[in-house]
Formats: sequence, structure tokens, C-alpha cells
Amino acid sequence: MARSASCVFLLLACAALMVRGQGGDTPAGLRIEVDPGALRLEIGEAAQLSATVRDAAGAVVDDATVVYYSRARRSVSVTRTGRVEAYRPGEFTLIALVPTNPGDRSRRPDARARVEIPVTVPLPPISEVAFSRVPSVFYAGTRPRLQVAVTDTAGARREDVPVMFATSDAAVASIDRFGFLTLREAGRVTVTASVDTESDALTIDVEDNPVASLALEVGADAARTGDVLRFTAVAADARGRPVPGVPVRFAVGGETAPAIVAAGAPAHIAADGRFVAERSGTYTVIATAGTHTATRTVSIEPRDVARDVEVVGRGKVLDRRSSDLWVWEGTDGRDYALTGTWGADGHTYFWDVTDPANIEKVNEVQVDARTVNDVKVSADGELAVISREGASNRRNGFVVLGAGNPREGVPVLSEFTNQLTGGVHNVFVDGHHVYALSAGRRYDIVSIEDPRNPERVGRFELETQGHSVHDVWVSDGIAFSSNWTDGVVAVDVGGGGRGGTPERPVELGRYAYPNGWNHAAYPYRSESTGKFYVFAGDEAYPYGGLANAPEDAQLPFRTAGWIHVIDWSDWDNPQEVARYQVPEAGSHNIWVEDDILYVGYYYPGGLRVVDVSGELMGDLYRQGREIARFVPFEPDGFAPNAPFVWGPQPYKGHIFFTDYNSGLWAVRLEEKTGPGRVIGEPQ
Repeated sequence: MARSASCVFLLLACAALMVRGQGGDTPAGLRIEVDPGALRLEIGEAAQLSATVRDAAGAVVDDATVVYYSRARRSVSVTRTGRVEAYRPGEFTLIALVPTNPGDRSRRPDARARVEIPVTVPLPPISEVAFSRVPSVFYAGTRPRLQVAVTDTAGARREDVPVMFATSDAAVASIDRFGFLTLREAGRVTVTASVDTESDALTIDVEDNPVASLALEVGADAARTGDVLRFTAVAADARGRPVPGVPVRFAVGGETAPAIVAAGAPAHIAADGRFVAERSGTYTVIATAGTHTATRTVSIEPRDVARDVEVVGRGKVLDRRSSDLWVWEGTDGRDYALTGTWGADGHTYFWDVTDPANIEKVNEVQVDARTVNDVKVSADGELAVISREGASNRRNGFVVLGAGNPREGVPVLSEFTNQLTGGVHNVFVDGHHVYALSAGRRYDIVSIEDPRNPERVGRFELETQGHSVHDVWVSDGIAFSSNWTDGVVAVDVGGGGRGGTPERPVELGRYAYPNGWNHAAYPYRSESTGKFYVFAGDEAYPYGGLANAPEDAQLPFRTAGWIHVIDWSDWDNPQEVARYQVPEAGSHNIWVEDDILYVGYYYPGGLRVVDVSGELMGDLYRQGREIARFVPFEPDGFAPNAPFVWGPQPYKGHIFFTDYNSGLWAVRLEEKTGPGRVIGEPQ
């Protein structure tokens, strides 16, 4: 809903800031006045800003150009002409500026003058409080926990509000502020949960407790760090018959190996009995059900999977930044790699990597673009598709190339720009279809069955406010898109069993995690367990300093974020079960193959190779699952000694990756020769 901006926030009428010109030939003393100078918007509400530019004498500068941008565009957006819309609650800042170059169409141009406009978006009121996942039976002498779902008027689940609990009869049951019931005796009792003016009531019947014994079972009494053991507690009555529905609480204690000092929390156990240790040692698991307890002890050894990395070959690119890569076998039987370039002049390089020790650039293609961010090759090796951003005519889209035999030539077969003029950041090729991002808002599905005449056949876009999409990956007829705050979205495009096709995509499910940094996703079915996981990667710049000066090529980015491991065995119930979090760097792109995870990291994380065999749970980094790390320093790089591994791809026994500042690398894992280093364990 839009309304007059002058009525939105009456406490502040305008904002003004005087900033001197940044160059010798720019006028000093320009001042921008924005009306209103601050905004208070409800979620879904919109407003229009207006700006006046004055010179040092206070006279209006009629021909001055003012543009706007948001520092949190996925929460509060603003067009270049000042239309503001609120999507999420919080405190945010908009910027109005007079660009140094009026023709600069970048999102954050250099400014002659600028001013900040604060925006407040309050939390919506609570609309519903409801008990969820209620146990089927309640026994006296136990302490089950009641779950409550709190929803606001924007439809968001709220975890930030305290829930007030009460019971109607404290002799039967009481409840604490965390929702844990203490069931004292058999009887009927009503439990109430309330937030503000909303509430829900649940009447339960407490039964006499028939449990006479508790036993604890586990499949093995020895494992490695990172291995998941499943403990099962069995409650029985006086006749030895199992008693269903008894709430069991698990706890774990124990000792790490003698050489490990001050290890922190070396092991943990989930509410359903899944146990994992991050450090070697001896651990005792305790199960409690009312007054009954049972224990089991297990021993844990170090995982010991570490291997060294050997550099095999290089395809150096030192005069510009590199972007993504794809490695494939050409129709001539030779192996090739395709790499893009970022923030340069639209080059794409073709490399012969048949002998990884002697990588040779055999061709290059230049298109009208500043950035070729993404490159993909069809499964048959015949076609390559490259994305375009920053085209001189603002018609970006993607380009289809003939890639069967790059040594003989790489013809441009076609370009597709229809309704993709805002820039294509990422693409994916699946069969005869290209999945292409459209200005970060949706992905279009384009048939390249006739590669000289691409034709749009479908598209998919979220319905959420302020939605955006960064990447899409297709596997077995299911498209997985990465959507920042909206998380990972799975869509049936032919293999999901719900009637979806490229012409008619059907959503299967979605999973959003709290930090809202979802940048990439890689679907993978575990070879060792058969579980279906999605490895979802972050990209974030939460730090000051270097992250605020990306235009300086000599300064590396400072980033954060990690890999979220989602068990998506049930489309309607995805569960985040594990993470891989490198402390010193943020993640970028992902590949998973043969139960091994390959991750490219921003400075100074480098390439990481991780064992993801078996069931996954907890912090994979701390469990010693890291097989190898390699940080590609290059003193003559575009930014010297500023490694940033864009993305890796394992291929025929080697690991190929591009580094943002130094180009194409080929490395391999050396054979394991003895005990290796485990993070957190003594040498």
C-alpha cells in the first residue's frame, strides 16, 4: 500500500548534509534535502522520496541528478527515483546522492554529495498462538515439553517473543517459562499459552505412569569423531512390555583424550538420541524418563582423514579477475576448462586441460559485457552458455557458444536477451534447457534445442515481498534456487513427481535459515547412507573495513558465512542437521561428489576438501572431517597474495578451481601416508 511520503513520518521533515566535492573540478558545498528525512513504514507499505539539491549559496540546482540506493535492499528497497517499499522489520538506512558522473548506472555510484535517510519498520503484531506437535500421551512423573507456534500478521513465525504459560491445576501439572510440564499426578488439566492478546488452550489427560524400567541401546560402542551413533531408550512396564510415548531426555558426559585440554563441548546428543563427538575420548550417554535412568558408554577415536595437496598445473590470469569455471570432455576426446572474467571486458577463456600439468589456453571469446559471471557446458559437450552483466547497450541475457572442439573454434551460435536485459548473474544448463536468472528476481527457462534460436518456455518467481534469487542448480529434474532471505527453494521441472515441467514448474518445498545469507545450493544423495542432502552456502559481508572498499583491487574482501547441511528426505519437512564453518573466512561456491565436499572460500580460506560420508550431524569442521586445504597465494595476482577461490570442480582425479585474482588451478590430493592433523586435536 502506497501513501504520501509527507504523511509517513511527521517527526522529521527533511534531512540535509553538506559534502565537499571529491575532485578538483567538482563544485564544493552541494547539499541534498530529502523529504521526508526519515520514514516509518509497516511491512508491505510504500512511500515516495523527493529531493532538492542546493549549492553553497542555498540556490536550487535544477539540473542536478539525485539517485537512491538501500544498504539493506532485501529488507527495504528503493528505486533510483526514490520509491521506497518495506519488506522486513528492523532499522535501515537509505542513501540519496548526486553522482559524480550523471551517466553512471551502477547501484552505488561515486558521489559529489550524499545524505542518509533512516527507515524504521516495526515488528508486526502477533496474530496467532497455537500449540504444535502435541504428544499423544502424558504420564505422571514425567517432564514433557510443549511446543508453541507464534505467528504475526505478516505470516512470519516469531521466535523473538516470550510466551506466557499457565495451568489450571498445579496439583496435576505445572509449567515453566520454557514450556516444560511437570506432571505430578493423574488427572485433567488445561494449559494456556499467550502472547500479548493472543492465546491458545490445550486440555490434557495425565495418566498413571506404568514405567517400571528403562534400557538404553546403541548399535556400536566405538566410533570416530563425526560418526553418528543412534541411542534408543526403551521404557517397559512391570511385565516387561514396552510403554509407548514416554518422554525421554538424553544427556552426555565424559572425558576427552588425555592430550586434549579445555576442549569445550566435545560431544552432544539430540533429543531423538542421535549422538556425535567432535573430539576423541570416552563418553557416557544418560537417558532419563521420570525417575528412571539408563546409561551407555562409548569410545571415540580421531577421524584422521587429512591429506596433502599437490599443485599440478596453472592457467594464469593475472591482468583481470576470474569468475566461474566448468571442466568437460570435448567431442574430440580431449579435456577442456572454460573460465569467465569479472568486472573486465567480457572475456571467456577456453583451456586444454588434458594434461593438467601443462594447461594451455586454446581459445577465447569476447562478448559485450563487463562481467561473465557464470559459465556452463551441456552434458554432451557440444554447447557452452555464458552469462552477461554490464553490457554497453544494457541488453545482457546469455550467449550460446559451440564448445565441442575449442581448438578448432568457438562459434557464437546465438544470444538471448528477451526480458533478460537487467543482467544474468547465473545460468544452468540441463538437457536442452537453460535456467537463467533475470535481474536477480526470478529464473527464466529457455529451450536451446535449436541453439541458434533460443525460446523461453517457462519461468519461476517467488511471491514473497522483496524476494531475490542468486543461483539455480538443476539435478534429476528438480531445480534448486538460492534466494538469500527466502533460502533454498526446490521446484519440480520434470523429476519431482508432482507433474512439474520446464514449461510448468511446480514448487516442492523451501527452507529458509535465520541469517538470510543463502547464496548457493548443491543437491546430493549420500552414497554411504542414501540420505538426500542439500549443501547450502552463505555469502555475507558483515564486517567493516576491507568489505566496504571492493573497488580497490589491492584489498581482499572480508566475508563470513558457512555451509548449511539440510536433510531434505521429505519435501514438506526439511531439517538443517549439520554445518561446515571455517572460522577465518566466508564460503563461496560448492561441489559434492563421491561423499566429498569441495568448497571455495573468500580470503584467506582457499580451497577446502571435506569428508561428508555417513550420516551428518553437528559441526563438521570441528569433527576433523577436513581432508585438505590449499590457499593459492600469487604474488603477481590481480590483487597480490589475496586468494579467493571462486569455485572448485573435481574431474578425473584432479581438482580444478578458479581463483578470483590468479586464474585457473589444477591440484590433486596426495596419497595418505600416515596419521594427519585433526583440527583441535594435538599433533
